[in-house]
Amino acid sequence: MRPRKRKRSYSLRIYKDIGIDLGTANTLVFLKGKGIILEEPSVVAIDAKSRDVLAVGSEASAMIGRTPQNIIAIRPLRDGVIADYNTTRLMLKYFISKTLKGMSLVKPRVLIGVPLGITQVEKRAVLEAAQQAGAKEAYLIEEPVAAAFGAGLPVAEAKGNLVVDIGGGTTEVALLSLGGVVVGKSLRFGGDEMNLAIVRHVKNKYSMDIGERTAEMAKIEIGYAIDAPEGRTYQIKGRSLASGLPKSINVTAAEISGALHEPLQSIIQAVRITLEKTPPELASDIIDTGMVLTGGGALLKNIDKFISGETNIPVLIAENPLTCVVRGTGKALEEIGLLRKFAVN
Repeated sequence: MRPRKRKRSYSLRIYKDIGIDLGTANTLVFLKGKGIILEEPSVVAIDAKSRDVLAVGSEASAMIGRTPQNIIAIRPLRDGVIADYNTTRLMLKYFISKTLKGMSLVKPRVLIGVPLGITQVEKRAVLEAAQQAGAKEAYLIEEPVAAAFGAGLPVAEAKGNLVVDIGGGTTEVALLSLGGVVVGKSLRFGGDEMNLAIVRHVKNKYSMDIGERTAEMAKIEIGYAIDAPEGRTYQIKGRSLASGLPKSINVTAAEISGALHEPLQSIIQAVRITLEKTPPELASDIIDTGMVLTGGGALLKNIDKFISGETNIPVLIAENPLTCVVRGTGKALEEIGLLRKFAVN
């Protein structure tokens, strides 16, 4: 009689690693082995009465400023941290589920980029939100460190690397050496404040009310940090404060550049404070290598020229600056030594 073959037991549980850039304006997700597979606005649309989620991401973003009274479009993160815990948890759950579509038994390990100035309470809120959204394990990494990894900087070497990460809600200025932040400055300020500066300019000069999305489009199309071209204009549509009726105007690139001057000076101030605290040996490295700009704010036209002129330091814009943080989380997940060394509690 032949001996019965022993059945092999297979574990049905599969583990995947996910890196998340949980931004104020956009959320990007990196799936280990596949790269960046999701990039959507950090927006959730909910029913005002039942609080049920109606849409998340791009679909919800399209509703901002256009919803009836029974629907609310929420950006649950403000200044880089959680402002609405439950909505953030639901948003994370949606993004994680969308990332792992077709893998219902997966319990992922998640690494999330967070600002330098985040408090312990805020850290705990992010970790708990990720775990309740379905993560088996959740870790945090400081955004400028992740951005440096994503930009390909030699962060682990005994050499100064200055990173300026300009996001939607925060701007992170950090001097990195030997794998850590030597000096850092975190501003609860970023591209959103630039949009608001344009909104204020249009309101004050033209007595016209416009939305933040309209202001952002003007910034993208004709926004210059410096040396705005003459004669270039952009049509903005909004509502007249005098009559209450729809109104459209043409604004110039020079106007938008002037409106952005004040928020850009805040970034310059943060860079100067960081440089003043930099040890002399590392300061000499920065003079040679310059600083690297990452984040969506690095896409503002001539911002490298502007910062270089204000600081007398060479400025480079990272390749694909908008994705540096999420690519950095992916690199940390792929190299377990980096994850153990740079994950923060």
